[in-house]
Amino acid sequence: MSNYEQLISSWRASPEDFWKEAAEQLAWDTFPTRILQQNDDIYRWFADGTLSACHNLIDRHVKAGRGDQAALVYDSPMTGGVRSYSYDDLLEEVSRLAGAFRRAGVEKGDRVVIYMPMVPEAVFAMLACCRIGAVHSVVFGGFAARELAKRIDDATPKLVLSASCGLEPGRVVAYKPLLEEALQLSAHKPEQCVILQRPEHEAELKEGDADWRQFTEGAEPADCVVTNATDPLYVLYTSGTTGVPKGVVRDVGGYLTALSWSMEQIYGMQAGETYWAASDIGWVVGHSYIVYAPLLVGCTTILYEGKPIGTPDPGAFWRVIEDHKVKVLFTAPTALRAIKKEDPAGSYKEKYDVSSLTHLFLAGERADPDSLIWAHKLLDVPVIDHWWQTETGWPAIGNFAGAGLKPVKPGSAGLAVPGYDFHVLNKWHEELKPGEIGDLAIRLPLPPGCLPTLWHNEEGFRKSYLTQHPGYYSTGDAGFIDDEGYISIMSRTDDLINVAGHRLSTGAMEEVISNHAQVAECAVIGVNDAIKGALPVAFVVLFADAEGEAETIEKELIASVRHEIGPVAALKHVIAVKRLPKTRSGKILRGTMRSMANGEEFTPPATIDDHTILDEIEQALGAEGYPQ
Repeated sequence: MSNYEQLISSWRASPEDFWKEAAEQLAWDTFPTRILQQNDDIYRWFADGTLSACHNLIDRHVKAGRGDQAALVYDSPMTGGVRSYSYDDLLEEVSRLAGAFRRAGVEKGDRVVIYMPMVPEAVFAMLACCRIGAVHSVVFGGFAARELAKRIDDATPKLVLSASCGLEPGRVVAYKPLLEEALQLSAHKPEQCVILQRPEHEAELKEGDADWRQFTEGAEPADCVVTNATDPLYVLYTSGTTGVPKGVVRDVGGYLTALSWSMEQIYGMQAGETYWAASDIGWVVGHSYIVYAPLLVGCTTILYEGKPIGTPDPGAFWRVIEDHKVKVLFTAPTALRAIKKEDPAGSYKEKYDVSSLTHLFLAGERADPDSLIWAHKLLDVPVIDHWWQTETGWPAIGNFAGAGLKPVKPGSAGLAVPGYDFHVLNKWHEELKPGEIGDLAIRLPLPPGCLPTLWHNEEGFRKSYLTQHPGYYSTGDAGFIDDEGYISIMSRTDDLINVAGHRLSTGAMEEVISNHAQVAECAVIGVNDAIKGALPVAFVVLFADAEGEAETIEKELIASVRHEIGPVAALKHVIAVKRLPKTRSGKILRGTMRSMANGEEFTPPATIDDHTILDEIEQALGAEGYPQ
């Protein structure tokens, strides 16, 4: 058997023994004896264990004699600066900030909201919270004031930490006015706001505000506080269908156990090596794989304040890999597609030595096979699509650089990670045959590291995730499992469309369209039709040198879908656009586009990257005769 098959067999034989062994990699104050505890459909891992997250992340590496190793490297093409912090440095910065928190009255269990850009101080703040047992909630820097207010009201923080500004290509985003508006809108008022002044734009401080440096000056370093394994480490908000954000809770013991296991088995990382998750700390990828997982196992982690293109060019990622000897890169497919659109021949990569890179992992949006194959040819390393969610906190489907790679199947997210018991179900909760598309669900219990509940909303947790298929966690995604166990995520459940009685996946159509040599990106949505129920409409972004051939390409794409999927797909409308609307994490806003095409009222999600793109989509739909 391969290592992967041994792992799966070991987990299936005794899940509790499997995760007990994984937990032994952590430093516990009290090692748990109750590995899994169940109360109806609510599960808790390591219920009687106690430990310090911060000790596992920093102190134990220093005590092991590795304090002078680089822990955090801040690389900012926005400022032109690079700063490296050793584990010794991290211990000093974090313990002093934790002491300042304690001096300000923050105690174990209190909440701290962090509304900051990608700067080292934001990471120090996360770690300082876990050092004293406070619960942090990071809100993406520059987030809309109304959405920030909702999160402040739900988390009820004692402190809000922010910065004077964030930096985007060509502009400076002032954070203080957004924060002030949010505080005017919120019912809860934090005791203090602490502002990090950045030289690019200094904020005007008001009564109740504290300058970051003055706030920390003279603070006594704080020691680690021991917490229960089931205590919350952080709350991370994800958009809810009702407009009320859902506070995903992450517990301490289960999360650290899962992250430690994943770094070795999935990503193949060891202490002393450099790992780069090109994401943001406002998202789950940033929490798990910029901050917690790399530090947990003693790696060097990269904190990158920049973009895949435009800071300054499509070679930005390759430059970071060379400069910092990155072993594994984890990014979103949308970043890869942006690089490919600007530099389809990959010529910028030839300027850099990327020989340190052994694997490229993709997640956050379905990886189209064409871009995956392009990256594999360019980099000559395995390119691995894998799947997980804010709610799971770490990968649920993937491939295993540590345990031994299985063959990569472009278009598939890979194989089930041990701990996740995947099933494909129809609306009657019946198991579908291999290859049939249905609701992707995970049989309970979820493994360690996944959300145990929502913040102060257990009933909302049950309603959102546990009621659609009793005994299962509903992922909200549609997909299929083939006869070799490979799982393909085709679309969100909402993106399955019913065309004249045929249930079709928009993801399958996107796969065909993205194979066209002149298509950089695409999105397919279902539009209401009086006769067939729904009809697919495709939006495509073409490479710059092909934009003059849009009409011809549109006809070719319709023919390709008809040939590959069949006339039943009924694709008759392909619309070339300059850009697709996306969230800051790279997810295409298909639901918003669908509402626009159907003339339905909609509220653009707070996470949208650029509102002006919706105007372009509206004009394109109007030109095609769709209701506005």
